[in-house]
Amino acid sequence: MTKKIIYVFLLGILSVLAISGCVPQSSASAPEIGVVEANDLFTKQETFFLDVREQEEWDAVHIPGTTLIPLGQLAERINEVPKDKNIVVVCRSGNRSQQGRDILKQAGLTNVTSMAGGITEWSKQGFPIEP
Repeated sequence: MTKKIIYVFLLGILSVLAISGCVPQSSASAPEIGVVEANDLFTKQETFFLDVREQEEWDAVHIPGTTLIPLGQLAERINEVPKDKNIVVVCRSGNRSQQGRDILKQAGLTNVTSMAGGITEWSKQGFPIEP
């Protein structure tokens, strides 16, 4: 009887945690990740990095190997984003990347996250950039 009560109690706690969003998620399904976690994904080269800034911003500085699709063009260029890879959306500070992530999710992609802090925080941490 005691084991059953403990089991039900633990199941209840897990349910509450899941509803509140406290259960760990994989990077691809998390709404947003930090630059350290994004760099971990970057070094594994298993993730598609999508930059949604404007061409001039990207020309000035960008993460090597990223693909540029400005936010204003993303909805019409979704076919350029791979559906079979994890996707990290980046921008300057993290605001446009959230919008880009939401556009991709509305289009049916589920393996999408955005990077908090953007390329500004990425470069502050000393992670790779190209001028």
